[in-house]
This record gives sequence, C-alpha cells and structure tokens, in this order.
Amino acid sequence: MSAGPASPGSTLVASRGAGRVMRIATGILLIVWFALPFLPLVLWAGADRWSFPSPLPTEWGTRGLLAAEGFGALPAFLTSAVLAVTVAAIATPLGALAARALTFGSVPWPRAVAALLLSPIALPPFAAVLGVNVVLLRTYVPPVAGTVLVLVVLALPYTAFVMRTAYGAYDMSYEENARLLGASRRDVLLRVQVPLLAPALARAAFLAFLVAWSDYLVTVIVGAGELVTLPLVVAGAAAAVGNDAAVAVMSLAAILPPIVLLLATVSLGRRRAAPAAASTSTPATAPTAASTPERIPA
Repeated sequence: MSAGPASPGSTLVASRGAGRVMRIATGILLIVWFALPFLPLVLWAGADRWSFPSPLPTEWGTRGLLAAEGFGALPAFLTSAVLAVTVAAIATPLGALAARALTFGSVPWPRAVAALLLSPIALPPFAAVLGVNVVLLRTYVPPVAGTVLVLVVLALPYTAFVMRTAYGAYDMSYEENARLLGASRRDVLLRVQVPLLAPALARAAFLAFLVAWSDYLVTVIVGAGELVTLPLVVAGAAAAVGNDAAVAVMSLAAILPPIVLLLATVSLGRRRAAPAAASTSTPATAPTAASTPERIPA
C-alpha cells in the first residue's frame, strides 16, 4: 500500500538540523522585534525618577501606578472592556450570518453586498464618523447606543471576512447528516455549526474586540463624553507634561487584554487542529468510531 501525504503534524514534515535552528532563530527574532518597543514602557512604568543622561531609571517605585489610578484608569479600563465585549458579541454573529449568506449565495447581488460590507474600511474614518454622527444626532440616538452601533459597523468587515474564509472550507454535509438523524435547527446550530466554526468565531470576535478596544475617534465624536474609555484617558494624560510613568502604566494595561485574547485564540485553534491532524493520519481502510455519525437528539 502506498503511503499517503504526510499530515502537517507528523514527524515526516518536522524540521530537523539547520531548518530547526533557522525556525527557532526566526521565532526569537520576531519575539524581540515585537517586544522591543514595549521595553521603554516597562521601564517608565516602574520609574519614580528618570533623569537625563542615565540609561535606566534613577529611582524605582509605584508612582506611575498611583498616578494612573488618579487619572481614573481603572473605571476607564472597565468601560473599554464592556464596550469591546459588547461590540464583539454583536458583530461576530452578524458577520457570521453575512458570511454564510454570501458564501452559499442566499442573497441577491452578492458582490454588491460584499462591497457594501467592506466599505467602512475603504472610507476615511473621520469623514465617515462625522457624517454618521450628524444622522445619529438628528434621529436622537443616545450617544452610548450610537457608539456601539458605529463600532459594530466598523467591525463587521473584519468579522465577515474571517467567517467567509471559514465558510469557504465548511462542509455542509455535516449539517445534512444531522438533519437526517433528526436534529432540529437549534441543535444543528449549537452542536454542529458552532463547534466546527469555533476557531474562526474566536478569531472574528478577537478582531471585533480590537476594533472597539483601541477606538478613540468614534468614542470622542459619537460618545459625546458619556463613555470615558482607556484610550481617552491615555490620550488626556499624554497631552500633559510629567505623566510619563502614568502613561506607561496605562499603555501596558491597554496591551494586556489583546495579548491574553490572542493567546487564548491561538490555543483554541491548536486544540482544534490536533484532533484533525490525528484523524487525517488514520488509514482510510480502518474506519473508527469517531468517523461514524452520532445521532443528535431532536
């Protein structure tokens, strides 16, 4: 029997020797490349005094942390988190629905709809936000609701793009088999579609979270001061003189949630990829119980 193609996780494609050394060296260089810009922030965050020309802080302490607390960093952090989670919770399912409709052709003029979805990326953000703000004011939309609405629109292109790529590789036969076995539409959604698309949904939610988490322009213009998020507080502190330590502390606090979510997203993708790699390495002539469809109760 001829050997089939090696799976990505098999030892046949594992790099050895010089290839392994190059891969490790490239990984270390990438980590240094991304981490190096944050080194001054770490130093400033713990510096009570840093006088020129000393290369390191001349006095260490928690002055920056206390100053950041005085600027209202903690309430702003919570406000940013709630806003970002809300936008991600709305934009991710909407993006998935749009991607499914575009992928399987259930909407008329799919190219025009796709162009409309992607238009927020092509338009200048300040022009789009200023124009939308006039409409929101004339329709008496509350500033908080208007901010969430505009951020969801800005996040939709990213979630729809990620989910459209996932639906492009999605096998509809799983849903058809589940329906033949008596599953309801809710069971198909929760026990077939969502588990199969979980990594893509996590990536889409992560991007939507980033759009809202790092936003400044929409919160300032549409929010009308009712939403004091962390980017607004950081910008206000950075505009004054002598707040370097507080700005560094708040900047590091703004970096942590995206990093944690990124690691969680990567971990979820790896856990999903491991069983898939194991199943592809199983010989086709030896069917297993895992390949037999399980009856889904209605």
